[in-house]
Amino acid sequence: MLKRSAFTMIELIFVIVIMGIIGKFGVEFLAQAYRDFIFSKVNHELQANSGAAVELIAARLKNRIKDSVIARTGVPPAAPVAIANADGTAASYTVLEWVGYDYEGFQGRLNTNPNWSGIIDLNNTNAGINMLVSPGTDTNATNALISDLSDTNSSIVDAALFFVGANSDIQTGYGWDGNLTAINTQDGAMHPISNLAGQADRFLPFVGDFSGTDVYEYYKLAWTAYAIVYEPGANNLGTLRLYWNYQPWKDRNGDGNGDQFNSAGIPVKNAIIMENVSTFQFTAIGSIMKIQVCTKSTVIDGVNDGAGYSLCKEKTVF
Repeated sequence: MLKRSAFTMIELIFVIVIMGIIGKFGVEFLAQAYRDFIFSKVNHELQANSGAAVELIAARLKNRIKDSVIARTGVPPAAPVAIANADGTAASYTVLEWVGYDYEGFQGRLNTNPNWSGIIDLNNTNAGINMLVSPGTDTNATNALISDLSDTNSSIVDAALFFVGANSDIQTGYGWDGNLTAINTQDGAMHPISNLAGQADRFLPFVGDFSGTDVYEYYKLAWTAYAIVYEPGANNLGTLRLYWNYQPWKDRNGDGNGDQFNSAGIPVKNAIIMENVSTFQFTAIGSIMKIQVCTKSTVIDGVNDGAGYSLCKEKTVF
């Protein structure tokens, strides 16, 4: 006779207890692992987005005319504040603006000289109040590159010279306040220029002449200003947007004022840098700038958890 053994009651109870323990803690372990994965994914996304944002801003700021950087508490006509007097960590500045010199043109094209040399020949007998000579400069190539970079919306006649070492009033010298009086009387920091057909190394004044202008040997050529604007949105989160292809030293829409990034009737370009931005801060110590971008995600795995997950990135720009 064959005997078949079965589980005793004690063994069954023991198995049930073990399975209960495994079920309770196993599910919690898997749930925690899943949450860790989701937070890791969100952290990676926020790290990548905020890192890309500060790197893009820093790359543009690197080629700034350092004396030109201003802050605003709102879009123009909000008054410009010199960055040296603005502490973005303590005030509600939502706009950062500067004039960037034509870095691409100064680098030149592959295996060629720079499009503009950055040097004025002060002793050239052809130079005078109506013309400046810049040896090694090719205004035709400069014009073509500006046209390419602006999608044919700007040219060399929209450009201006900044003389390195010249005194300038940041409030009036760049056109930030919309008043072109100082610039048109050659007292500004930016000196609008034109080119001379057939002589690519010559600069002509766009308005009047260069009389009364402190002309220095070294200059930088600029054709656009830049603005980083924080646009508030829902849930205390906003959007960072970059504006370019506007010239505060020019009046392209004919309203009598220097152009701003929010001026109507001019081909200003813009692009979103980052969304879901909780904080955009900046400060300056001398010519050194520090920027900070903070982002926040309140949605985890498609569900708004209310608490959110925040992350900040910083960058120092010399």
